[in-house]
Amino acid sequence: MASSTKDLSGLYATNEASVQKSDDAAGYYTLGENVVDPSAPTGVIADRWTNTKFTNALVNPANRRKLNVIIVGTGLAGGAAAATLGEAGYNVKVFCYQDSPRRAHSIAAQGGINAAKNYKEDGDSVYRLFYDTVKGGDYRARESNVYRLAQESVNIIDQCVAQGVPFAREYGGLLDNRSFGGVQVSRTFYARGQTGQQLLLGAYQALERQVAAGTVEQFTRHEMLEVVIVDGKARGIITRDMVTGAIDTHTADVVVLASGGYSNVYYLSTNAMGSNVTAAWRAHRKGAYMANPCYTQIHPTCIPVTGAHQSKLTLMSESLRNDGRVWVPKKAEDCDKHPSDIAEDDRDYFLERIYPSFGNLVPRDIASRAAKYMCDEGRGVGPQIEEPDGQGGKRMMRRGVYLDLTAAIARLGKDKIEEKYDNLLDMYARITGEDPYQVPMRIYPAVHYVMGGLWVGYDLQTNIEGLYCTGEANFSDHGANRLGASALMQGLSDGYFVLPNTIRDYLAKGPFEEISEDHPAVLQARQEVEERVAKFLSIQGTQTAESFHKQLGHIMWEYCGMERTEEGLKTAIAKIRELKRSFWSDLKVLGKGEELNQDLEKAGRVIDFIELGELMCIDALNRRESCGGHFRAESQTPEGEALRHDDEFAYVAAWGWGGDEGGAQTPVLHKEDLIYTAIEMKQRSYK
Repeated sequence: MASSTKDLSGLYATNEASVQKSDDAAGYYTLGENVVDPSAPTGVIADRWTNTKFTNALVNPANRRKLNVIIVGTGLAGGAAAATLGEAGYNVKVFCYQDSPRRAHSIAAQGGINAAKNYKEDGDSVYRLFYDTVKGGDYRARESNVYRLAQESVNIIDQCVAQGVPFAREYGGLLDNRSFGGVQVSRTFYARGQTGQQLLLGAYQALERQVAAGTVEQFTRHEMLEVVIVDGKARGIITRDMVTGAIDTHTADVVVLASGGYSNVYYLSTNAMGSNVTAAWRAHRKGAYMANPCYTQIHPTCIPVTGAHQSKLTLMSESLRNDGRVWVPKKAEDCDKHPSDIAEDDRDYFLERIYPSFGNLVPRDIASRAAKYMCDEGRGVGPQIEEPDGQGGKRMMRRGVYLDLTAAIARLGKDKIEEKYDNLLDMYARITGEDPYQVPMRIYPAVHYVMGGLWVGYDLQTNIEGLYCTGEANFSDHGANRLGASALMQGLSDGYFVLPNTIRDYLAKGPFEEISEDHPAVLQARQEVEERVAKFLSIQGTQTAESFHKQLGHIMWEYCGMERTEEGLKTAIAKIRELKRSFWSDLKVLGKGEELNQDLEKAGRVIDFIELGELMCIDALNRRESCGGHFRAESQTPEGEALRHDDEFAYVAAWGWGGDEGGAQTPVLHKEDLIYTAIEMKQRSYK
């Protein structure tokens, strides 16, 4: 068959992407060749995606039945891709570690999904959604990818409505919209606080239809532990059956990773307890670049930490900031008072004060840092909790601010607020024992989403041929900060519309040579997994994987969390390397490999988190600028706002695996220059 598949030999460029004056991370990494995206389109930005779809090669329906696709992950990106490719006629194998695709973490998304429908006639458009997203990401995202995302957003809503997703509607029957942080229009479609659940059920039903039709084979309770590379191309995966412990081999013509984000590297996050980085990290160790790993999002609207007993945090949808006003007492001595006893004149509505244009709807990174600063000043609310003081000791701090719905209830009535947010407020009441209709909610920032992930081109292919990556597992669409309601948009865009139109350009080269289970590369990958499992079981130390995970989380939050410094990041790298050495000498895993063994599962995930955490800190150390979710204390304006350095850091940091000699990684940095032709780079302002 004829093919116009992009040649990955054009992946590298010899020109310097930028002139980097500062090099805080000198000695921690080596500099590789600059990287370019060989699939990147040119021309008028509004026409790039249309032209790409037309020029990509086609695969006729009869030949699709001869081609095999593996998809790892069944969230919105993976489930939608599996359903779409199965319906197109390809042979699809889809894997998830949960007992059902319905339990993918996409189900936890609450507030909504963006689309440039302009139903409110308030000035929205594809270009405005594109502009808001690039600006919200602090000009660290590719403009072509973001514009495509904005274009496909309108199709996503039509697709989901056709599936029966019960979006909220206005009295006249039209779909309702609400606003989210970082924008001044209403473009967020929602289903109360259950948007992720309803969208996932739509994708799940589409997926199960193809399972019943025989085009998709579904493997639940299977965890991917290695990718199989044959002659430089991804040709399969090695999995472990989490119930029986059996190590299995699966081969295909192409592999798609849709395995979600890695926020659990911080231990405490809003992610599901099982969310992990293993699929992406094993691909990274086989040569796939990890891009911008330090770009992690701190969500401002979470239920505060209550003590060391917690294993995860609970998100309260950002949509609550539409009607809730965020404040703290003006005077520290009022922090002990009941909020109803604090007079209006003694309240500091700090987001409205500092950012009058956007108020409570500033982007997540800005709202999060503002809340932290209020608490650092001693004006936080809620119970005092013990935390590190940064000097090796402990201190007692209040880590909470009020999210107050009182004014909205008085204006709209309790029934209207209940109609919009009922399940969210009920969840808050059940967790905290406080009635948010009577007492202002207490919130504080928590780790939520990651903008970093595997490097992919415009076609969603990594730098390894035949290995694709979609959704939160890749880095491509959000830059240094994700605007609210854009995660669901990206996952469904990648799964339903982008990947099916780009992967066919690669599959058009088929049929491919069949890879047998006794191929040397397959046997080697399987042996690596078996030896790794045996190593975990053989150490017989004194500390559980859970204990190591908690220690890592403390390091990451303290030194690579809401604010980073050169000194702190170097301290973190040293601590993580010591933790890694301790892991390999003192890990305790109970049970056997040939059985259900959650200790064993946890061990594999935790060491991957430890290695990822080291790379995240090196990436953060190298980037001596503040942008979006990455805030370097050494780079800020006199007003304490993030200060970018476009002359040095207007690039994607694509890190290659450089080995781990003596317990210390030496990653290889490949820079991809960020060039804007349809938008002007400038310092963000929401004032």
